[in-house]
Amino acid sequence: MAASLHIAGIRKIYGTGDKAVEVLKRIEIEVAPGEFLILVGPSGCGKSTLLNIIAGLEQPSEGELRIGGKNVVGVAPAQRDIAMVFQSYALYPTMSVADNIGFALEMRKVPKAARVKRIAEVAAMLQIEHLLERRPAQLSGGQRQRVAMGRALARDPQLFLFDEPLSNLDAKLRVEMRSEIKRLHQLSGITSVYVTHDQIEAMTLGSRIAVMKDGILQQIGTPDDIYSRPANTYVAGFIGSPTMNLIAGRIETPGAQGEFSFQGGSVSLPCPPAGAVTLGLRPEHVHLSADAPWRGQVVLVEPTGADTFIVVKTAAGLITSRTAPHCPIKVGEHTGIELDAAHANWFDAHSGLRIG
Repeated sequence: MAASLHIAGIRKIYGTGDKAVEVLKRIEIEVAPGEFLILVGPSGCGKSTLLNIIAGLEQPSEGELRIGGKNVVGVAPAQRDIAMVFQSYALYPTMSVADNIGFALEMRKVPKAARVKRIAEVAAMLQIEHLLERRPAQLSGGQRQRVAMGRALARDPQLFLFDEPLSNLDAKLRVEMRSEIKRLHQLSGITSVYVTHDQIEAMTLGSRIAVMKDGILQQIGTPDDIYSRPANTYVAGFIGSPTMNLIAGRIETPGAQGEFSFQGGSVSLPCPPAGAVTLGLRPEHVHLSADAPWRGQVVLVEPTGADTFIVVKTAAGLITSRTAPHCPIKVGEHTGIELDAAHANWFDAHSGLRIG
């Protein structure tokens, strides 16, 4: 049965005195039963440390951690009823796929008939029935990752933890395995926490995303919340590919017919009652128009198949626009830029926090 996860005031400090380093700063997260939570952020942000604390591989310096309502601070990993999938697969090379999947069950003294049945169920779920007699050395990277997930699934844990499981795979296989992991979660319904530095994985996999930086939880919400309504300029710049355009400037006239001025120009759009601000717009909400008064020079054209990204150099900085494929515009041309006011995000220039 899927369990809830309660993380309250979790801190982690390494060292003492002047050499103390606080890598987690009072993390607060509630994960509902059956939810798929993504912990995302750059290297060194504390996401893997938090996952290790959930797993019991490390203990928090302060705070409360509950799995299924039970306080597990100080409880050994083996007693937490969790399963973990690592980046390195960690399979036993001398065992067959079937024996790798069933190893944890064997250690728990599960009768052979029940083990065989559970191995078959998990293999069918992962579509690896034809691989059960092979050894890990005879498998591809994606097949090994499926076996690693199967070994974790076989135990039917309360909580599933993923520690960057796709980092060793090539780009095409990563896409396939993302779909596989999402399908697997939908089938099993096990509460899952997934660590990654890849914001595309975060957006495609999670029912909610927790964005971290320097040991601080920046924002937690659905993929749409994080993408469309980032809590601050850090989240705005980290999530999305390409990331959100951020334009520093000042609101000269607030209101429905407001005026926002910035280096090299100004635009009329609805503005909040604020002074120094940063305007954020996703590339799909920036349009190129020959007649627009705000202008710049095209410095990069990136065709991606379904879209083409055009990077325009302006006095206010580089601006990226998502356009239709086969866009005729060329590097070196000058173009006008229009902003879709309905999708404007406003941030305080000093704190970086979202306004309104």
